[in-house]
Amino acid sequence: MRYFRYVFLLALAICLITVALANRVPVTVGLLPKEMADVVGGDFTLQVPLFLVIFAGIAAGLLIGFFWEYAREYKHRSAATQGKAQVARLEREVTRLRDKKAEGKDEVLALLEDGARAR
Repeated sequence: MRYFRYVFLLALAICLITVALANRVPVTVGLLPKEMADVVGGDFTLQVPLFLVIFAGIAAGLLIGFFWEYAREYKHRSAATQGKAQVARLEREVTRLRDKKAEGKDEVLALLEDGARAR
């Protein structure tokens, strides 16, 4: 399985390098439309290679997707945590009741008594 991961990462790296080499042309990226930038009084543009714009878009999409999934699954993680806490509380209560019931009795006799009641 480890080798499969290495082969996959190598293929991904080759693809990304190929995309980067094919898209080296500089493009102008603007924060605001030209008319709005004139009103604000600033030139919020930047010259970057096209592959950086592509990779930044992919990275932004992944981050938004991870955050969205984390927020969507929050209620399930919360319910699981509450369930674990309830199980731990009930296990402590069962242990306490078992110890209280067998208090002052021989352990073997207490087990035999419990077995006789179960029948």
